Amino acid sequence: MCDQDHFAEDLKKYTRRDVSTLAAALGLAAMLPRGAYAQNVKESDVTIRTPDGECDAYFVTPATGAHAAVLVWPDIFGLRPAMREMGKRLASEGYSVLVVNPFYRQQKAPTAPQGAQTPIPQLVPMMQALTATTHTTDAKAFIAWLDGRAEVDKGKKIGTIGYCMGGPIVMRTAAAVPDRVGAVGSFHGGGLTTTNPDSPHLLIPQTKAQYLIAVAENDDMRDPESKNILKKAFADAKVEAEVEVYKAAHGWCPPDTAVYDRGESERAWGRMLAMFEKALA
Repeated sequence: MCDQDHFAEDLKKYTRRDVSTLAAALGLAAMLPRGAYAQNVKESDVTIRTPDGECDAYFVTPATGAHAAVLVWPDIFGLRPAMREMGKRLASEGYSVLVVNPFYRQQKAPTAPQGAQTPIPQLVPMMQALTATTHTTDAKAFIAWLDGRAEVDKGKKIGTIGYCMGGPIVMRTAAAVPDRVGAVGSFHGGGLTTTNPDSPHLLIPQTKAQYLIAVAENDDMRDPESKNILKKAFADAKVEAEVEVYKAAHGWCPPDTAVYDRGESERAWGRMLAMFEKALA
């Protein structure tokens, strides 16, 4: 998860040089493609009360009606323009989307002063301050907030997706509110399987969701057994899941990262939408 020791060598191997990626690196996340039937959206900055304070977040939803909700957990670079743009794109597909600032206890967004170009060591202390307990209490607060919104169809299950450090959090979210969470997506998530007694994968039997686990190629190279542990855990729990290694580096999905891979990002996005169409109907 945001491996500092290998970050430099991965940049050399995976950084893309095509025009779309260079534009994304400059912060032009609005170049993300839109679906053929994209809906108009309305957006707002919101504040959500939790047991530990007030979380600043971004809420975006189709302009009219009530829709299935999706809770988005950002990567270590936090709530920023690229994550807002990804949330807006998802809302245009027909979902009410909440993108949270996971570091609200320490600082309001933006928490990475240079966006995805912020040196990771500067951000690690904030990530390490979060725990399995904070993940769980936050998840319950955020889902309760969503269920209180008129823009959310409470007759439909909620989806949750996470990037990088958000991977473990989505699994804990699914376990925290199992009767509400129906779809889970982890994109280049780190720490999904550990030897600790609170390893996220041990929560799978407590969940009732469908899963998409999109693994980064370099993460798989360093821990090839993790995907097998996940597959077995899902099979043993009889939980529907898609676990796949993508030919891209840790961090390939957000369009402002140096290793953004448009092709593999779009493939993962398509698989996510297919899961949502089935699990959040």
